[in-house]
Amino acid sequence: MTLTFSNYSHNNLDLNLYTCGREACISKHSYGPAIRNGYIFHYILKGKGTFKVHDKTYHLGKNEGFLIEPNTLIYYEADVEDPWEYTWIGFNGVKAKEYLNRSNLCMEYPVLTFTQEHKLINCMESIITASRLMSNKDLLLTSKLYEFLYILSELYPNREMAMEVKQQKYIEDALLFIEQNYTHYITVNDIAKYISIDRSYLYRLFKQYLNKSPQEFLLNLRIEKACFLLTNSELKIGDIARSVGYNDVLLFSKTFKKMKKLTPSDYRKK
Repeated sequence: MTLTFSNYSHNNLDLNLYTCGREACISKHSYGPAIRNGYIFHYILKGKGTFKVHDKTYHLGKNEGFLIEPNTLIYYEADVEDPWEYTWIGFNGVKAKEYLNRSNLCMEYPVLTFTQEHKLINCMESIITASRLMSNKDLLLTSKLYEFLYILSELYPNREMAMEVKQQKYIEDALLFIEQNYTHYITVNDIAKYISIDRSYLYRLFKQYLNKSPQEFLLNLRIEKACFLLTNSELKIGDIARSVGYNDVLLFSKTFKKMKKLTPSDYRKK
């Protein structure tokens, strides 16, 4: 039997790994009925067992997996004659549910059947291996956990996710990209390409949710950032222009005056 258990610090509020391991169970080894305080996904390497949740019973075996959701009463037990051996990872965080909802693995469908060993299971094994590192393992564990959820969402996507949720995610990703890149020369095409949608569709989403075009939003952000630097720093006008994504200082000054009815220099004096 190989067993790994880790109780990691919550240094990432969005997503945290709090347990992982591998165990060869003895006959009729069981857990529950009880609840867990996070999500746990088990993958069965060999043998058989039973998983019970929401008055449903699942008889599971090799190459199948099951999800335990937080604060949900569950029970699972190894088979009498052929007890299972499984590997698991447990995680929580404020965005854990949102990330899981991108896949079709959920409370209503807590079981997955795999036709063969594949990269999702390899990712779980790499998480267990990383948990044994002596230094900086939190960085690797977090990256591997995101990778696991990415693979899960790609291989088993939630095709019934509401269109509004998808649209809001597009807007969130676009705003994040703009916030992180407004200091560089970026275009609306760059934003659309980053979130993998058509430029015209991106325009419609911005007008629908923000009542601005992507170009208007980017322009406003740059000018507001410039106002902050003009007020709170002694940087030269040219340095400020380049700091908010304008290599052409004259274009920056012209745009700023159009937006604020003052030149950058007059704005600073005022």
